[in-house]
Amino acid sequence: MTMTDDQLLAQFRAASLPTGAFHHEQHLRVAWLFVTRHGMPAALSTFPEALRHFATVKGATTLYHATITWAFLLLIHERQVRDAAPDWATFSAGNADLFAWKPSILDRLYRPETLASAFAKHTFVMPDRGSA
Repeated sequence: MTMTDDQLLAQFRAASLPTGAFHHEQHLRVAWLFVTRHGMPAALSTFPEALRHFATVKGATTLYHATITWAFLLLIHERQVRDAAPDWATFSAGNADLFAWKPSILDRLYRPETLASAFAKHTFVMPDRGSA
């Protein structure tokens, strides 16, 4: 059974969502919820904070990546402003390129060594190649 937006968000915030149920698609959906419910720039602080909390509770503190997190928040925000989707199903259907992970849309924006750097992991880095 698919969770509602409110159920997903509540379980994410409480870190009660099983780690195995929180993959790239769920990351995007929760990020979309933060962008649509809190707006920008609030989502740039509230989502990363909540994501770090989730990772800490799940024992995965080393997995948080600031550049990847911020880049997806900014992409989601731009897409939502350009073509406002009233719900997640509409947004996800119209933005299939955000769901590919390997290769990712970020591969068009960043050099591999940039995303692999410790600096990019802890600090948002501007794209250093091409555009989405």
